[in-house]
Amino acid sequence: MTMAAVPAHAQQSAIGKDAKDNKTQQVEVRGSLEAYDPRRDDTASKIVVNRDEIVKYGDTNLLDVLKRVPGVTVSGNGGRGSEVRMRGLGAGYTQILLNGDRTPPGFTLDSLAPDLIERIEVLRAATAEYSTQSIAGTINIVLKKTVKAGQRELKLGYSHARDFMGPNANLQLADKAGRLAWSVTANVRHEHYSRTVHNVEGHADASGIEDGLRLARLPESGRITMLNLSPRLIWTLANGDSLVFQTLANFNHFENGVHTLVDTELGPPPPYPDLVQTTSSIQRLLRQEVNWTHKYDSGAKLDAKLVATAGNNPLSTYRTAAATGANALRELVQSHNSVHGLSTTGKFTSASREGHALAFGWDGGELTSPDSRRVRDYQQPDVVPPGGDESYTANVTRLAVYGQDEWNVTPQWSVYLGARWEGIRTRVEGNTFATVHKRSSVLSPLFQTLYKLPDTKGDQLRFALTRTYRALPVQRLVPHRFTSANNSQTDPDSIGNPNVKPELALGVDAAWEHYWAEGALVSISASARNIDNNLRNQTVLEGSRWVSRLMNTGRARTRGLELEAKFPLKAVIDTTTSLDLRASLSRNWSNVDGIPGPHNRLMDQTPLSATLGADYKLGAFSLGGSFVFKNGGEVRVSANQVSYESVRRDLDLYALWKLNPRNQLRLAASNLLCQDYISENSYTVAGSGTQRSRTVYPGSPVLRATLEMKF
Repeated sequence: MTMAAVPAHAQQSAIGKDAKDNKTQQVEVRGSLEAYDPRRDDTASKIVVNRDEIVKYGDTNLLDVLKRVPGVTVSGNGGRGSEVRMRGLGAGYTQILLNGDRTPPGFTLDSLAPDLIERIEVLRAATAEYSTQSIAGTINIVLKKTVKAGQRELKLGYSHARDFMGPNANLQLADKAGRLAWSVTANVRHEHYSRTVHNVEGHADASGIEDGLRLARLPESGRITMLNLSPRLIWTLANGDSLVFQTLANFNHFENGVHTLVDTELGPPPPYPDLVQTTSSIQRLLRQEVNWTHKYDSGAKLDAKLVATAGNNPLSTYRTAAATGANALRELVQSHNSVHGLSTTGKFTSASREGHALAFGWDGGELTSPDSRRVRDYQQPDVVPPGGDESYTANVTRLAVYGQDEWNVTPQWSVYLGARWEGIRTRVEGNTFATVHKRSSVLSPLFQTLYKLPDTKGDQLRFALTRTYRALPVQRLVPHRFTSANNSQTDPDSIGNPNVKPELALGVDAAWEHYWAEGALVSISASARNIDNNLRNQTVLEGSRWVSRLMNTGRARTRGLELEAKFPLKAVIDTTTSLDLRASLSRNWSNVDGIPGPHNRLMDQTPLSATLGADYKLGAFSLGGSFVFKNGGEVRVSANQVSYESVRRDLDLYALWKLNPRNQLRLAASNLLCQDYISENSYTVAGSGTQRSRTVYPGSPVLRATLEMKF
């Protein structure tokens, strides 16, 4: 703004001199093309996805937004239960934050409406300000902060596909009055779905001769209702301090019914070839955040935040089945998980030393999570089965302190230095296992640097050296069992393991970036991580049942290469056509020492992903498209177990028509290639043979229409 003020003042003076008798004077303000860009100018590597990109396709699911971000992939078919991955790594390697804080247990990204979000920050390398539980990287979801005076906006939409349909609505209100500013965002979505999943299960003996074959159909149907409410109040005090109150209320009701019908063509039938299972869950989450900011006369600033969280998630599952050589199944499984906690973060920033941005802070809190599970024959609800009911209470206390400095050594060279100490104490008490006590702490030194090459228009180099870790959520530590009805090597029970150690990683990142015009970027980046105490699920036979649990398997290594390019067409050729192009490519490699090859890479790692996109504007019309490719392939889980995930290709299109200054119509289509999602698992027992299971989840194109109105 300072740079723009000089030509503006000169233009105003000249006009005033030549037309001093006119009552109206013209003022021309020219902005600088070298405006601040966090992607280009921050020493710590960061990609920011702004609000225009978030709402462009009219998505109702945040996972659909994230799958188009360069270097980010979404597991499975992107539906309920999918997870977000950076560097192709899932299973908790990617840290998900909400307003800079870790998300509470049970929170899922598919339950958060994109309309509530102001921006998404993707941090490829760790910084001291945020938790270093980010071996693959960090994705920070920032809820809406901007308040526009007199804002009144309503969106009404409808989604339709072969296997689901439903309406959605979003309301945004905001205004200012003196020292107060407020906003309210409300979103509701309701969907019905119905589809048929197919499964093929086979067994071959030790000589390779097939001796078992089962074909299963799993027709399922259900409904999802989601409600998000996020009010925000900003109060500017007389001394210049500010208080911000932000609430997030999240309600998610999920109902699902699956009828498993198994036809046995070869070998013995399963215990329950005709199994009906219905599930109902209600997830409630309330998050209250209070943020105080105080500025000192010296230029220093204190930013402190207090967050209270409360939620619960009751779950009921009914399983009924006729028997094949066993007692009929009439089972009701009820569980109830709740969570409540309090946390505080703060950062003191000092500007006392020229060229330095010093900051010191803290991050601490306590979270308590009671859980219970009871199993009954719903025709005899008063009869307690052998083993009795299960219950436990988990308490997690954490504390972190950090310091960091961003030092502008020269106009071309800046250095980021940071250190963060994090300590976690976990205590789990239950009625069916011994009390679990775990303590862990990690000291993470962090270094990042940015060097802008002299005598070039926009070339720069980045380098980062970080120490990060991965601590397991409490639910994966609790040693109580979740049973499967038709237990097998490929459909085992699951149980937590309190004896596992956290994974520790040493990482290196390097990048070259080239900016040659406004909005034009080419980037090549490489990364490497050495991970100790690698964790993965392994299946073993315990007594007469197959059980899956997490185990440490030794050291792992992962390497990655990412290419990205985005630019307006006018940056390449002389044209007035408003066309923006973008592309990215990510290639990842990994191997685990404790697992024999081939395909002994990290669990669920995506070896190859790519995106292509284009956006075009012509007057009141905007349209564009995105193609996302995600490779799958085999992963060796253990010496005996192999899993497989199919290739995924997503083609999405959108069109926006501005009917008038206050109303616009947005049309979008996703999964136009009608991709199915296929997963496979196999388990080999020496001298016995190999069990294989292949499941196909059908996909269909999704059409969405949204009317957006300002009033």
